[in-house]
Amino acid sequence: MMRRRIVLMRHGAVDYFKPDGTPVESHGVPLNAQGRLQADAAGALFAKEGVVFDRVVVSGLPRTEETAQRVLAAAQQSHLALEVAPALAEIRGGSLAALLDDQLRAAFTHPFTVTRDVEAQRFLGGESVGEMLDRVLPAFDALLAREGWDCMLLVLHGGVNRALLSRALAGGRAFFGRLEQSPACINIVDVGTQDMIVRATNLAPTQWVYADERHTSMERLFAQYARTREPA
Repeated sequence: MMRRRIVLMRHGAVDYFKPDGTPVESHGVPLNAQGRLQADAAGALFAKEGVVFDRVVVSGLPRTEETAQRVLAAAQQSHLALEVAPALAEIRGGSLAALLDDQLRAAFTHPFTVTRDVEAQRFLGGESVGEMLDRVLPAFDALLAREGWDCMLLVLHGGVNRALLSRALAGGRAFFGRLEQSPACINIVDVGTQDMIVRATNLAPTQWVYADERHTSMERLFAQYARTREPA
């Protein structure tokens, strides 16, 4: 039996911090110029390769909707409607101001680097990895259980994508935080009746071999925010 295909993307690049490191309200943050270029490049790649979607699912946060719309436009498939799955929104952070200076690096990076007791790790003092899995995995399984689709585009978030890829790789509940997810990256997962096959992860059309990239997304975000906590 032919497996169905999931094309799992992260939203394009956004600016979570102002140039001086001050955080911006993350719920409604739009794509920046680089993020728009990334989404367009992904869509152009799908058009070139003849990829045809029959369902498109986003988390409902504006950065996922904007990415999906630009991808579909460049892929010449703008007729497809976006389906919103709020349970697949990004892992929720807490108050950055409440974190002590010596807690900052761990708060930004540990949920995506530790391998033991990972479910207890809290993201920026907010939601734990385990709490995210509790809402994300049932929503993902519900999508898989639906009939009437062959190639589904999911445009979601870095933490959530790691959870879904971990589900595909482990066949159950897991979280492999070291699976990097760059802005607008593409992951390919084929879904069978009894298994899932991960064909590709973290493909970025604008930087295929990451020639100039050695930091993770969370390390870059930490560096941007840490400037606001440096002594005057």
